[in-house]
Formats: sequence, structure tokens, C-alpha cells
Amino acid sequence: MAGITPPDLQKALSGAEYPADSKQLAKVAQNNHAPKEITERIKHLGKKEFQNPAEVSKAVFREQ
Repeated sequence: MAGITPPDLQKALSGAEYPADSKQLAKVAQNNHAPKEITERIKHLGKKEFQNPAEVSKAVFREQ
């Protein structure tokens, strides 16, 4: 896989309610049938709570 793209992440987190922690966001991604790479990356972000999708995106792409 070539890595996670912003549209992939946006689709994976569709319907997420914020604030949310990485465990909650990973569950949303699983429910949206996101690739395992995305759900695993979200699970391991380490930040306890995200206030909005931009914070999640920033954390995901900082690690990529």
C-alpha cells in the first residue's frame, strides 16, 4: 500500500463525533470498513483526545 491519503482518512472517520479518543476513532474507522493500515495508525496515535478531524489528520500524517 502506498500509504494513507487525506481522502482515505476522511472517509474512514466519516460520522465521528468529537471530541474523541484514538480508541473511539479506530472503532469508527472499523465500522466504515477502513483498511487495517488506517485503523492501526489511529489506534497508535497516543494522544488521548482529539477535538476535530484536523487534529487527527495532523497526528496521522506527522507519523507517516
